[in-house]
Amino acid sequence: MNSHPNHYDIVIAGAGFSGTITALALQRSGFTVCVIEKGMHPRFAIGESSTPIADMILRSLSAQYDLPWLYDFSRYGSWQQSHPEIVCGIKRGFSYFKHHPGKTFYTDADHSNELLVAASVSDSMSDTNWLRANFDGFLVNKIQQYGIDYFDNTGIISATRTNNQWLFKMSRQGTVSSAQASFFIDATGSGILADQLFGVQSSAAGFLTNSFAVFSHFDQLPRWSSLLEQKNISSNDYPHDPDNSALHHILDEGWAWALRFNNNRTSWGFALNGENPSFQKMTTAEIWNTIRNRYPDIDQILSCGSLAQQPGRIIQSGRLQRKLDHGYGEGWLAMPHSIGFVDPLFSSGIAWSLAGIERIVKALSENKGFGEPLYDQLQQYEYRCFEELKLIDKLVAGCYKTMQNFPLFNAWSMMYFTCTILYEQRRLNHQPVGYFLDADNLDVQQIVHATYNDLLKLTEQDTISSKHIAQFTNTVRQRIAPFNTAGLLNPNSKNMYRHTVAVM
Repeated sequence: MNSHPNHYDIVIAGAGFSGTITALALQRSGFTVCVIEKGMHPRFAIGESSTPIADMILRSLSAQYDLPWLYDFSRYGSWQQSHPEIVCGIKRGFSYFKHHPGKTFYTDADHSNELLVAASVSDSMSDTNWLRANFDGFLVNKIQQYGIDYFDNTGIISATRTNNQWLFKMSRQGTVSSAQASFFIDATGSGILADQLFGVQSSAAGFLTNSFAVFSHFDQLPRWSSLLEQKNISSNDYPHDPDNSALHHILDEGWAWALRFNNNRTSWGFALNGENPSFQKMTTAEIWNTIRNRYPDIDQILSCGSLAQQPGRIIQSGRLQRKLDHGYGEGWLAMPHSIGFVDPLFSSGIAWSLAGIERIVKALSENKGFGEPLYDQLQQYEYRCFEELKLIDKLVAGCYKTMQNFPLFNAWSMMYFTCTILYEQRRLNHQPVGYFLDADNLDVQQIVHATYNDLLKLTEQDTISSKHIAQFTNTVRQRIAPFNTAGLLNPNSKNMYRHTVAVM
């Protein structure tokens, strides 16, 4: 029997939603768990856009680990009925609007500069935008209610492994303490701790995407639908209100996101092409103002709101792309969002993290002695995560190649929607779940790779004719046809898709 006063089966670093839900599922599986957080809740965080895949996994985790209250957060309607005090927003799907430098937004009857993809049939059944400060804080309170030890404002100084046990030295406001555990999970969402504790480095090597972000939260930003109305641009045939979605403004230099919450707060950020040399010489404020000055409607929206108290400033990231050299080692593993990240373009982060929770808790529950069979599963887990990152990277990189040419962007983005629909259908039909976004589906992967190569050849040309665009679009249409259950690229849809997943 171990005599250390703070001895656990598993220690988790990081108290975002991924770390806390993992802790709850592991405890319900019979483990003793501790969560260590270097900061303090409530805290600002981005990564707020949920998806149908995320909702499915929340419901599955709720049932499998007897966490009935978690189910309520899988749809906007049940969230509002059960926890209206926890701020979120309606997310009916994805909306894209192409802006041109120096011009106000314009379009036509065929919605040539618009793309709306609905993911749900109604507001009550819709996905959600999570105000992470509220939701993560709620989950921290939950783990404490379940009797899981929680240490905030606590940094892990060192980790020493002896006789299959970790000894962690921790510091809280100058006071040093320790904890012992058989296993460790890095849920911090960066590569810093894995490097510090295990010497496992993180880099952007090998990524096709090169982007960075400048972002914050704002209060009282006007609705995009109101500006469209002022321009006499009809939204009568839209499948949803674009403000009740993951709203993307596509720019020549990248894109802007607008995720609206139901307390008049909006998460707004620019994700910009890091290969643009002009940005490298600018300050955060200069980048922000340069983009605003180039796009009149963007400037009009941002000029009407004010910075929210939290974080109260505009933040600039470094390069977003990163990947750990290893996702696990002796006595430890990293959650997917700690293993790597590509870009927020397709809102894959929350769902990918939740898919990781499923795999990790299953693997640990089947190997409670933390013996050799566990490491066979962790090796497979790491490989899956790396392959999934490669797919997400290629899907996003293709979009950055096409942001100056919206018809190409429109066609290429259907590769992502094809992958996500296939994965959603697999889960809905209770088929064995393989890789996230069907990254192990060889037929689909071959299509993605072949089409990406075609896209590279096309975008390297000095001029791209309308004939070339039509040919590429038709190629995509033909290639996704065997999997296309949602009428993607049907000319009659005019870029408006009313529902792309089966009824849940």
